[in-house]
Amino acid sequence: MDRKWMFANCLSNEYEGGVNKFVSFAVQHAEAIDNIICPCLRCYHIRRVNQSELKDHLIINGIDPRYTCWTNHGETSSESNVRYDSRDDDMETDADECDRVEELANMFEDDFRDCPKMFETLKSDAEKPLYNGCSKFTRLSAVLKFFNLKASNGWTDKSFTELLILLKDMLPEDNVLPSKTYEAKQMISSIGMGYERIHACPRDCILFRNEYASLRACPKCHSLRYKKEGSTPAKVLWYFPIIPRFRRMFWSADAKHFTWHATREQDGLLRHPADSPQWKNFDYKNGEFSRETRNLRLALCTNGFNPHSLQSNSHSTWPVILAIYNLPPWLCMKRKYMMLSMLISGPKQPGNDIDIYLAPLIEDLKHLWDIGVEVYDGYREENFTLRAMLFGTINDFPAYSNLSGYSVKGQCACPICEDDTTTMRLEHGQKNVFLGHRRFLPVGHRYRT
Repeated sequence: MDRKWMFANCLSNEYEGGVNKFVSFAVQHAEAIDNIICPCLRCYHIRRVNQSELKDHLIINGIDPRYTCWTNHGETSSESNVRYDSRDDDMETDADECDRVEELANMFEDDFRDCPKMFETLKSDAEKPLYNGCSKFTRLSAVLKFFNLKASNGWTDKSFTELLILLKDMLPEDNVLPSKTYEAKQMISSIGMGYERIHACPRDCILFRNEYASLRACPKCHSLRYKKEGSTPAKVLWYFPIIPRFRRMFWSADAKHFTWHATREQDGLLRHPADSPQWKNFDYKNGEFSRETRNLRLALCTNGFNPHSLQSNSHSTWPVILAIYNLPPWLCMKRKYMMLSMLISGPKQPGNDIDIYLAPLIEDLKHLWDIGVEVYDGYREENFTLRAMLFGTINDFPAYSNLSGYSVKGQCACPICEDDTTTMRLEHGQKNVFLGHRRFLPVGHRYRT
């Protein structure tokens, strides 16, 4: 089947006709027509949609132009031995070449997520010397090193801009160093670590996504999606997709650390979550998952904070962070390996409605658990299917109530003891106190009396 339409304008009749042929082909080979992998430039072979949504996604978002062998939709490489190259308009008939291109596209899938021309831009910046005759630094490597210093030392954007201006004046006139922080950020934003701004109901009823994406008011409380100006959303959720970030973490040689939990020396002491009965019980019940030691075990951490550092201003913003328990104790809680996955804006805390905001993250976690994603291991130099599970949460007691749905107030506040919680109501203080915790101490312990 001709693939030339994949490189045509999305508004052209040629592209629309090609989409119709692709949808028919995908439906014909699909096990269920409401569960088809979507290869559009937003879903990128991760989401599953029905027949109608598949066509809409491809028309609106465009199709991944590197997906020339439709192996996710029932086609084999031998059946599709033609690839259209938009650069030289040549038709190649090499099935091995098609497989190689598709493999590379899968490896760099997150790099292509934000911009179709991303790879070419990065390649150009990575090969372009900082100035004529410079053999040590390229434009990209210099900017990355400067940004590393900026992040490590907490430089402000203003001071970083002043530094770039000074360095640009010091270097030869033909240098290609950006002169503003904004320009430098635009360069490294193409590396693929993007984010999604998802509009939310001001009263935390819904997220304006999926079936609610086109609405301008909440269907439950009828609150307006935008402020009075008409263009500024009333509330925004910032979501940082986790799958591209997991891929990026495994590309480097640091991937060797993700199997530490399986190769460590054990002495019978509880030094790491891998020594806990919960970890061992999970391994016993899920042997297929635990056999691949690179599969991730994650901890979800969340709590509210005031970003303005003003006690008089009651503003609560909630970050949602994932910690990776595969790593050794001296790495798993380092900032480098703690992944900010979500930022829930204030001014009020989400409370029990936090599950509304966690929906995009939960969808990706379910995909990683049920299906997994293909990842390149830079340490072993091989591809493998990465899966992940949520091992536990780290939060204070009020946040535990929001995440679990268990009430931590009243006489049965303990989620372990529940109805057996030993409590006493202070007559004058009008508060509940819990005095029965000493019964867990060994008999004869001095604190029991």
